[in-house]
Amino acid sequence: MSSEWIGQLRSIEQQFDRERESAADLRSLEEVKNRFLSRKSGLLTLQLQNVRNVPAAERAEFGRIANEIKGRIETALEALQQKFSDADATAALERERLDVTLPGNRRRIGHIHPLTLARQEIEDIFISMGYTVEDGPEVEKTYYNFEALNIPASHPARDPKDTFYVSDDVVLRTHTSPVQVRTMEKMQPPVRIICPGRVYRRDAADATHTPMFHQFECLLVDEGITFSDLKGTLERFHKLYFGEKTETRLRPSFFPFTEPSAEVDVSCVFCGRKGCRVCKHSGWIEVMGSGLVNPRLFEFVKYDASRYTGFAFGGGIERYHALKYGINDIQLYYQNDMRFLEQF
Repeated sequence: MSSEWIGQLRSIEQQFDRERESAADLRSLEEVKNRFLSRKSGLLTLQLQNVRNVPAAERAEFGRIANEIKGRIETALEALQQKFSDADATAALERERLDVTLPGNRRRIGHIHPLTLARQEIEDIFISMGYTVEDGPEVEKTYYNFEALNIPASHPARDPKDTFYVSDDVVLRTHTSPVQVRTMEKMQPPVRIICPGRVYRRDAADATHTPMFHQFECLLVDEGITFSDLKGTLERFHKLYFGEKTETRLRPSFFPFTEPSAEVDVSCVFCGRKGCRVCKHSGWIEVMGSGLVNPRLFEFVKYDASRYTGFAFGGGIERYHALKYGINDIQLYYQNDMRFLEQF
């Protein structure tokens, strides 16, 4: 049968054959599909909607041929879609191909912070000397931070310009010495403790200062403790931390909680006392304060000052670690630069 309606169907079929040859990828193939089979505007779809206008005698043949052409177009489109999909997958595999002989990307393993390592090293030294590690609150009552340490209300350290006050009688502790008082309240001599931890002071951040830093403090109370015990302990600690060639020197000073008091210097770890820019050509570097426990402190903890004596000293963990490894800016400890942190 040959009629105008059948001829239109064959013309659409021939047009599809021409346009499918021009399809080069999935996107252009989708455009061809929509041009012929779109529900609203597809050429074949619109032709099928005209079936009611086909003479009754030709409708059956028109329907059969239309369905054959539609089936052929759909089959051809599916084959082309599979061809283009396979080509895209092959290209992606080629682009993303892995050379399994190359080493993989290793997951980065967590690292202990250098200040934590320094604290652990200091703790281990004192534990080996028979001390125990004690801890206490960082938000502290002024009684423990000042009064019980013989620091009167008129002392400059209590000025709000130097201390972080939470309230009139609560502060962020300015040193770890309150832990010593709290420990002595709980136990009778002999007391042999080290108190490491965070402390807070109103210092502007620079190469040698920061508002939050770390201290360790040592306390020993027993019968017959003398200044020579203090000096011997300091010498042994510094040799274990900085090396056996390290020398220790004490200079007279004043602290409210010790009497007599002394500043502690160590032989310059950079020049070995020959004199350099770091030690200002003196051969010595100041590292901490120390002294025998002021008998007045024993009154706050109900110790018999006529029977017991003791010594105490303390220093900054950042300072000790920086001196040991030649670090000239303590801000590096808090900047989270992995190039710095991974060196330790």
